[in-house]
Amino acid sequence: MESPSWTDLLPPVRRRVWRVGWDALGLWGDDAVRVERLSGGVANDVWRVRVGGRVAVGRLGGRSDADLAWETELLRYLDREGLTVPVPIPTVDGRLFADGLVVMTHLDGGPPETPADWRRVAGTLRELHRLTRGWPQRPGWRSSTDLLHAETGTKIDLGAMPPEGVVRCRAAWARLVGRETRVVHGDPNPGNIRMTADHVGLIDWDESHVDVPDLDLVLPDNAADLDAAAYDVAAQASAAWEAAVCWDDDYSVKRLAEVRPA
Repeated sequence: MESPSWTDLLPPVRRRVWRVGWDALGLWGDDAVRVERLSGGVANDVWRVRVGGRVAVGRLGGRSDADLAWETELLRYLDREGLTVPVPIPTVDGRLFADGLVVMTHLDGGPPETPADWRRVAGTLRELHRLTRGWPQRPGWRSSTDLLHAETGTKIDLGAMPPEGVVRCRAAWARLVGRETRVVHGDPNPGNIRMTADHVGLIDWDESHVDVPDLDLVLPDNAADLDAAAYDVAAQASAAWEAAVCWDDDYSVKRLAEVRPA
């Protein structure tokens, strides 16, 4: 019997939407089945699934087809180039996603624990940046410097923030003007890293988009070895981004407090 899902707690209309979406899992084969919920939230319902006799990860969310096409093509490209990432598993008829559902390979490993581990993470992020020069922006997203002139972009609505906070965020982002942009993972926290002796894997590409690479490199103990000025610029811009993208929960308020006045 399938274990209860957090979606059972949603209002009936929202719950019906999720259940219809999970019906799409059958497009990956008659034996495709959900096994165990891995994480949840308002954005995605993520489960360990079994497809074709192997363990995989299924993620159901409300992203547009254009958004999912961008993400899945990026992951396939990075896999071909040798990075360890979740690789989209096609449906029986060859689609990389269906009705908001993506099924991906499962990555083994644990989070970084030592300074040497974090240096390996930094090297992997730099390789991601190297490989994605000229990559198009994720549909509907804005880079941090785009938000110097735009008010909204996917999860960000600067109009919802206190005006003084917007001024501080834009001052932090203005220090990035003129930098070359690449794909950034967007959230390289320990929970999104799967390390073994042989690889550094990056999971959860929900926040990936095109931006200034140093935003990915604000790592523990300055593992990316940025000079003091570059680290300060990146740390301020990163705090501003996280405040804006999460506004207004307790975490975003805390992050905004870290952004200095212009």
